[in-house]
Amino acid sequence: MRRLTYAQAIREAHAELLRHDPRVFVCGQGVWNPWYAGKSLLDLDKEFGRERVIDCPVSENATTGAAIGAAIVGMRPIVFHARMDFMLLAVDPIVNQAANWSYLFGGQVGVPVVIRAVINRGGEQGAQHSQSIQAMFAHVPGLKVVMPATCYDAKGLLVAAVRDGNPVLYIDDRWLYEREGEVPEGLYEVPIGSAAIRRSGKDVTVVATSYMAAEAVKAVETLAQRGIDVELIDLRSIKPWDRNLVYSSVAKTGRLVIADAAWISGGIAAEIAASVAGEIFHSLKAPIARVCLPDVPAPTSTTLERAYYVGAKDIIAAVEKAIV
Repeated sequence: MRRLTYAQAIREAHAELLRHDPRVFVCGQGVWNPWYAGKSLLDLDKEFGRERVIDCPVSENATTGAAIGAAIVGMRPIVFHARMDFMLLAVDPIVNQAANWSYLFGGQVGVPVVIRAVINRGGEQGAQHSQSIQAMFAHVPGLKVVMPATCYDAKGLLVAAVRDGNPVLYIDDRWLYEREGEVPEGLYEVPIGSAAIRRSGKDVTVVATSYMAAEAVKAVETLAQRGIDVELIDLRSIKPWDRNLVYSSVAKTGRLVIADAAWISGGIAAEIAASVAGEIFHSLKAPIARVCLPDVPAPTSTTLERAYYVGAKDIIAAVEKAIV
C-alpha cells in the first residue's frame, strides 16, 4: 500500500486499465495537456500512444457520441470532460442514446462507456465553469453515477465503472486532487452503489458526497471534541445510492444531515431527504438538514466565493442545530 494523491490514483487507474485491457481507450479535450486534467492523465499518451489516448476537437457532442458508438461495438471508452459544465453539450448522446440503447434493444446491446466529468469549482471561474450538475444525470434511468471522495475510491470506482458494462458517469472534483491517501497496487474494484461508513456514531447521521465527504471528516473531528457522536457515511455512488445503509444509520441515530456541494433545489440531498422521510419517518427525532449551495450561479469573486461555497463549518452548524 502506497500513499498517492487523488489525481495520481485516477492516473494509475487509467494506466492499469489501458495496460490490461486492449478495449480501453481515453478520449476528450486536453487529454495530452496537464493543465486540463491536472496530473490525472499525465503522460498517458506517451506511455500508451496517441491512438489510445486521443485528444479530440472542441465538440463535446461528437466526441461523446463517437465513444458511445465504440462502446456499442465492444470497446471500453473513457470520455474525459475537463469541465462538467460543457458536458451539457453532450446531453443528447448521454441521455437519449447511452442511457436507452440497452432498453431499446431488449438487453441485446450494452453501452459500456465511462463518461468522466470534472467539477472545477472555485478560483474565480464563475458561473459557466464551476457547476455541480450531477443530480441532472442521476435523474435518468439507465445511467449510473459515482462520485469518489478518497484516493482509494478514486481508483477503485474507475475500475468498477469501466468493467460495469453500462454507461457510468464518473465525477471527480478538482478540489480533491492534492489530497493524499493509501492506494493498493494493481486492479481492484469499489462496488458501485455501496456507501462507506467513515465513522460510526450514535447521535446524528451525516451523509456526504465527493468533496463534502472530505469536509465532513474535518467536521466530525471538531464535533467529537464538543461531545457529539456523528456517524459519517460517504455515499460514493449517487445512482444507485445505498438506501439500506442510510436507512439503518438514521434508524439508529434519529437525525440526518446531508452534505452535497450542489444547488439545494432538486438535488441529491433533496432525493435522500424525501426518501428517508417517506420510508422511515417514524425514526426521525429532528427535521432533516441539507448543507448545499444556494440557488444562485457561482460568483466570480474570491470574497463572494467564500460566502457561496459550503464546507466543514456549515456541516458543524447543521449538526449542532439538529442535536438541539
